[in-house]
Amino acid sequence: MSKLRLKISMSLDGFVAGPNQSVDNPLGIGGMRLHEWAFALAIFRDEHGMAGGEVNESTRVIEESLANIGATVMGRNMFGGHPGGWNPKKPWDGWWGTNPPFHHPVFVLTHHEREPLELEGGTTFIFVTDGIESALEQARRAAGGKDVSLAGGAKAAQQYLAAGLVDEMVISLVPTLLGSGERLFESIGDDLHGLQLVRTVAAPQVTHLKFAKR
Repeated sequence: MSKLRLKISMSLDGFVAGPNQSVDNPLGIGGMRLHEWAFALAIFRDEHGMAGGEVNESTRVIEESLANIGATVMGRNMFGGHPGGWNPKKPWDGWWGTNPPFHHPVFVLTHHEREPLELEGGTTFIFVTDGIESALEQARRAAGGKDVSLAGGAKAAQQYLAAGLVDEMVISLVPTLLGSGERLFESIGDDLHGLQLVRTVAAPQVTHLKFAKR
């Protein structure tokens, strides 16, 4: 069976997003600092249609995270937009423009029904209202034997971790403090459900911790 692989950046005090998330500030106050280590990388820039960039120890980590992925699951907050039901007059189509960097089906956990959103480059957002197991089952079918990426945010990650459904997890630990916001391990107790630390990669501005089930 294909694996469910979580990748996420986290502050030293355990937050994966800052406080006061909004359409204008999607990662919350200070949340952008969690991803600055990636912005200058050539592989990140190429994925987002930009030229240039550098190569360092983080490059291999990102290459591995993108390899053999056939579908993605994410929470409503990561997809973004206003809370509550979808606005049919001004629909929210995500943060990524008309050609998102996924290039495969993306399953969005939500409480509000919506028709699939097909964009350029092979990305289609499918909105799932019947829970995390259904989203994962649909994603695995769509992935066609490849793995499924769990992109976040915190609440989606918490649900899959608590259910023991995550097969691999890469935490990119950033040496900064956010003080408040969304914690990755909020309310899931002290059980990693079989995930064990299998690799540590030190890179500029970040340390990557890989966990896997054995």
